[in-house]
Amino acid sequence: MTGNFGWLALAAAFLLASHFGVSSTGLRTALVRRIGERAYTGVYSIVALGAMVWLVRAYAAAPYEPVWFPSAWMWIFPLVLMPLAFLLLVGGVSTPNPTAVGQGALLEKELGPRGVLRITRNPVMWAIGLWAVSHMIPNGDWASLLFFGTLAVLALLGSVLIDSKNAVRKGLAWERWTELSSNVPFAAIVQGRQNLAATVREIGWIRLIVTLALYAGLLHGHAWLFGVSPLPPV
Repeated sequence: MTGNFGWLALAAAFLLASHFGVSSTGLRTALVRRIGERAYTGVYSIVALGAMVWLVRAYAAAPYEPVWFPSAWMWIFPLVLMPLAFLLLVGGVSTPNPTAVGQGALLEKELGPRGVLRITRNPVMWAIGLWAVSHMIPNGDWASLLFFGTLAVLALLGSVLIDSKNAVRKGLAWERWTELSSNVPFAAIVQGRQNLAATVREIGWIRLIVTLALYAGLLHGHAWLFGVSPLPPV
């Protein structure tokens, strides 16, 4: 049972349902009212971790059945997109963001987006989404498409739902924030609502160095960690 597509599909469905079916519905409010914010956060974190572990284990046990046979050019996508994903991840976890848990008060300060938030107001979600989408292309088997596709939906649809919830909860303060930012990476910069030079300056050398170090380290250790080379087959 644990080594077939049905088990993987069940794990994927549970991950999405446990996330969107709770945090994005009135069920969250009801649970918080009943058991309290702290208890809810603890229980939800355990469920989310368990769902992710289940998905990873189910993916590792799933059989290999190709949908397409990857060509060398398909490796370009993760090689090109992963530096941006790492930059969004590093910048996202190190930059104060009103969409992050416990940081909503930043909206009231009216400072405006800084650093990677000028690129996208949901940097961590887009980092996960880019990682997932870029890895679907050079894999091309059913298990990988289901695994990475689930995580792409979780992250990219999650970014839209985060915006929707904030629009309802934070009103005019959120409207001002969205006028100065975009969910889709670089959209606000292309539209002239943000400045690329300011983005690079505020990201700073330290975050760029950490990003490059993580990228180089993963290129070097990918085969050891995951059993697959990140480079195109010769």
